[in-house]
Amino acid sequence: MMTNPTGRLTQGQFSFLPDLTDAEITLQIEYGLRQGYAWAVEYTDDPHPRNTYWEMFGMPMFDLADVAGVMLELKSCRSTFPQHYIRLVAFDSTRGVETIAMSFIVNRPSVEPGFSLVRQETNGRTIRYTIRGHEADRPEGERYRK
Repeated sequence: MMTNPTGRLTQGQFSFLPDLTDAEITLQIEYGLRQGYAWAVEYTDDPHPRNTYWEMFGMPMFDLADVAGVMLELKSCRSTFPQHYIRLVAFDSTRGVETIAMSFIVNRPSVEPGFSLVRQETNGRTIRYTIRGHEADRPEGERYRK
């Protein structure tokens, strides 16, 4: 049974939906701003499921009340890293700590080679599984250039 028929990377909200348009992204940012969330733009070329710490593009946008500021930062990140994964992250500080309330991918490389499951048999009947990106052998910054 295939649980991800698209073969696309699925991290964060809206992962199984078609890519969000800029108008739909704007609506999500507006929602987050109404909730009092601070937005940040992050990018990576290593989207391994355990790689939760992506590179931050610029600084988190605390005290920002205008959607245009977030969209400007996103546009700048897209032009700088067009073949990287880019996500928007909304932080909620109501509990006194910065908790991620929303996170979704807003840019993908033109080709997503995906991951493979590597099986390793060890002592006894123990079997270990590892998820490995198909592009992991290429150096950072060159993983999704075709």
